[in-house]
Amino acid sequence: MPSKTVTVGSAVGLHARPAATIAAAAAEQAAPVTLATAGGDPVDAGSALLIMTLGAAKGDQVTVESDDEAALDAIAALVEADLDA
Repeated sequence: MPSKTVTVGSAVGLHARPAATIAAAAAEQAAPVTLATAGGDPVDAGSALLIMTLGAAKGDQVTVESDDEAALDAIAALVEADLDA
C-alpha cells in the first residue's frame, strides 16, 4: 500500500479539532486511509477518536497510507498543516 511519512504541523498536535478535520476529510475519500506513528499500529483516519489515540504532537512523524494516491496526498497535507491557525 502506498504511504507517505509527514510531520505533524498543528501547534498542539493531533488533538480534537485537527483530528475532527482530518477524520471528516478521510471519510469523504474513495478509499480507506490509515495513520500511524513510528512503531505504532495504523488507525482508521476516518475516526477522530482513533486519531487522537496516536498521541501525535507537533513535529512528530506520522505515516499516512492509502491505495488511492489522491486520498493519500489530501490527508497527508492536512496532517502537515497547522489546523489550529
